[in-house]
Amino acid sequence: MTMEVEQRVAESAHKGMEEAPMKKQLGGIKTMPFILANEMCDRFAAVGFHANMITYLTRQLNMPLVQASNTLTNFSGTASLTPLIGALIADSYAGQFWTIAVGSVFYELGLISITISAILPQLHPPKCPSGVNCQKATSLQLWVLYISLLLTSLGTGGIRPCVVTFAANQFDMSKAGVAARKWNYFNWYYFCMGTATLAALTILVYIQDNVGWGWGFGIPTIVMALSTVVFITGYPLYRKPKPAGSPLVRVVQVAVAAFKKRKAALPADPNLLYENEKLDASISTDGRLLHTQQFKWLDKAAIVTEEETRDSKPPNVWRLSTVHRVEELKSMIRILPIWAAAILLVTSSSHQHSFAIQQARTMDRHLSPTFEIPPASLSIFSILTLLTGLVMYERLFVPFIRRFTGNPSGITCLQRMGIGYGINIFATIAASMVEMKRKAAATHHNLLDQPNAVIPISVFWLVPQYCIHGLAEVFMYVGHLEFLYDQAPESMRSTAAALHYLTTSLGNYLGTLVVTLVHDYSGKQHNWLPNRNLNRGKLEYYYLLVSGIQVLNFTYFLVCAVLYTYKSLEEVKECSKENKECYKGCPRKDLIDVHKVQEGDRSKNNERV
Repeated sequence: MTMEVEQRVAESAHKGMEEAPMKKQLGGIKTMPFILANEMCDRFAAVGFHANMITYLTRQLNMPLVQASNTLTNFSGTASLTPLIGALIADSYAGQFWTIAVGSVFYELGLISITISAILPQLHPPKCPSGVNCQKATSLQLWVLYISLLLTSLGTGGIRPCVVTFAANQFDMSKAGVAARKWNYFNWYYFCMGTATLAALTILVYIQDNVGWGWGFGIPTIVMALSTVVFITGYPLYRKPKPAGSPLVRVVQVAVAAFKKRKAALPADPNLLYENEKLDASISTDGRLLHTQQFKWLDKAAIVTEEETRDSKPPNVWRLSTVHRVEELKSMIRILPIWAAAILLVTSSSHQHSFAIQQARTMDRHLSPTFEIPPASLSIFSILTLLTGLVMYERLFVPFIRRFTGNPSGITCLQRMGIGYGINIFATIAASMVEMKRKAAATHHNLLDQPNAVIPISVFWLVPQYCIHGLAEVFMYVGHLEFLYDQAPESMRSTAAALHYLTTSLGNYLGTLVVTLVHDYSGKQHNWLPNRNLNRGKLEYYYLLVSGIQVLNFTYFLVCAVLYTYKSLEEVKECSKENKECYKGCPRKDLIDVHKVQEGDRSKNNERV
């Protein structure tokens, strides 16, 4: 009788395999044009909106340099803070697709507002080419600006944390799935974003400087509207993971349960801790997290008391948590120190772009006797380095280094990030040296007191710092995003992507604080960051200050990386038609093959920086 049952189960499983190919397969590479088109248009619009915004604020709204720079970093900070809210909404209630769709609508409204303000004369003050005694923007004009920035920030909150994870969810991102591919999704994601950024820096910046701000803002407004329509059109093709409840609530439940049982004794055998596959099914489709020895005080949340053993009712999750849910909290705690290191990296470069544009305006920008490169377009050298570096990293570096490490990705995420942190230090050191040379040229030609004069020194002296920064991005930013996606619990991946952007938010706010303190306390006669005449400032000192901050931050990161422990996962993979062996002996799980990956088995991925 038992043999007959097993035979029927096996036949049913095999029949399911034969019928599976007939069903419409969701996800995969066919969804990428719809998803990445939305993100690329968002990046195209955001870069075109932000890259030259310092010029719009100082030349069109007549803001002082420091106020304009702080406005931009505060806006960037807010735009990088809202993704945390969007991620919680996506993971808890709305799902990633609808969060992206609604975010795109808000972003479009913000772009429409700023375009209208650039077109209508009554929404910006008269032009002031001399830069002296300029009429400042009125409260109404500033409010229109701030509302536009707020709407785009809200839109960013829905798009950024969800697009990268929503796109990744269209593929098999398990360890086996990643090893089977010859390409890294996160490398190509950043490559697409870099392409969109390059287009914005070359096309939109030129239009803004030479045609007008109405077209300069209007083009990204039109492009973003089209991309929203394209993204929604792909709805039938997407894999759409259902939201599994608020991850924040689950984290709080574990903490509360651990506190309530703080006096309870942990069992000697971790296998006696509470597990419930049915309860965790919706938040562990890729596999349950296995018990780890770190933060043992949290394990008390999974202790099963005698009273709970006798109780036949469903467990009270505020008193008893599963091992998987405890490990979710442990994973996030382990991630935070590594994540935090990125904050000071953003702080060090938060104002560099704005200041470099002001430097470029005083330098010789001629590519030919009749054509000048727009100051904001200098960022193309950073993007070109990023794009070239990503291709070389994928095609040359990874295959070469894989021979020595045995890692399918070449090096670990932590090693990749560490290289990026080290490289970026040289970007601000180079910036300091170039500023010294620029001021020396201004002194030689008696132009220190002429802030609007063109100093006879080529603007291409600024290129090295952009190239170094682009090279650092190849390692640091891609590695950071991949690390957060890989090490975060699967039900918190949107939240992890939001943490990636939260570093930008906190870094920009902290950068504003640093610039404000430097401006307020570096003296009046020889201020490091003067409002009007950069030639009389000490910008090189500011760059050296943030270089020192980066050295300290790099040391902190190395310590955290050495102490980091990778998560331990019970991976689940779907059976294929060819892999019929996975059905044998597994009648109750006839559609999956469970492969436990213990901490000791991850030795190759657990290498230290």
